[in-house]
Amino acid sequence: MATADPSYEHHDASASQDDASGAGAVPTRLPPTIAIIGRPNVGKSTLFNRLVGRREALVSDMPGLTRDRRMGETSLNDTTLRLIDTAGLEEASDGSIPARMREQSERAIAEADVVCFVIDARAGVVPADQAFATIARQAGRPVVLVANKCESHASDAGYYDAYALGFGEPVAISAEHGQGLADLWSAIETAFREAGQPFDAWNDDRASADESDQAKPLRLAIVGRPNAGKSTLVNALLGDDRMITGPEPGLTRDTIATDLSWRGRPVKLFDTAGLRRKARVTERAEKLSAGDALRAIDFAEVVVLLMDATRAMEHQDLAIADQVTREGRALVVAVNKWDR
Repeated sequence: MATADPSYEHHDASASQDDASGAGAVPTRLPPTIAIIGRPNVGKSTLFNRLVGRREALVSDMPGLTRDRRMGETSLNDTTLRLIDTAGLEEASDGSIPARMREQSERAIAEADVVCFVIDARAGVVPADQAFATIARQAGRPVVLVANKCESHASDAGYYDAYALGFGEPVAISAEHGQGLADLWSAIETAFREAGQPFDAWNDDRASADESDQAKPLRLAIVGRPNAGKSTLVNALLGDDRMITGPEPGLTRDTIATDLSWRGRPVKLFDTAGLRRKARVTERAEKLSAGDALRAIDFAEVVVLLMDATRAMEHQDLAIADQVTREGRALVVAVNKWDR
């Protein structure tokens, strides 16, 4: 992977905790971090949206919709907390898409101070839960066991089965209906304190940042057809394998936002799903992803249209460019794969 331009500074979990170099650099010390993990379709993204207080992650009853790590922020007792939504953990062969998704989830666990391990209480504990409870235990992080979908008595048996995972008393919640969140926040705070990381020991360095650092970030969206190299470009800018990449088209589903700085200017960078002609979009997951990408254009200030140099400009490139200009956004056209 190409090395990131030194003008850029990435403010993700992979950034150096001690590096605050560069004019106007935003301090990179991270707030207390919580990773939300579990097998597919247990409600991780629904819980993530509930905790951050807005719809950021795509939610569907379709397993495996989330693929990349998604970051968000919330607060507890006036302390900023960083949340990581992850892909569902699955057994997978090396090099496969599920294996790359699992690698992203394992990196999230490594970055976290506390892990929220979510199970579906209506389904009860299944072998996949047992397997990935082992992964969470081996990471050495405090684990809060979350029994989701507990809005009815149908979940009672699964709730009590969860004790067998060895993480103590599960926290019964319904992420969809907002039930049990007070108990969850209490369990999270206890986990931090038992790990020797009480909130009052953490100083938010951002409060003392230069006034210029507090400027509203430039919202920059990268869009284009599937397999144009959007996620690869984002990874190159960040200097980190933050997004899943590969030869398969349509790997990115959610619109993923990441903070970085360019020449001291804060930038919020949005990686988006590939946009195909509407007539070709038939799968539900792609429809959700396309809608998310179009919303990214709506809320961006600058849009980079990334095209594939190995394929001449196609009608869809022009359609995307027309959408950007009709929304009144600044348009930058970039041509990728120029070396082929």
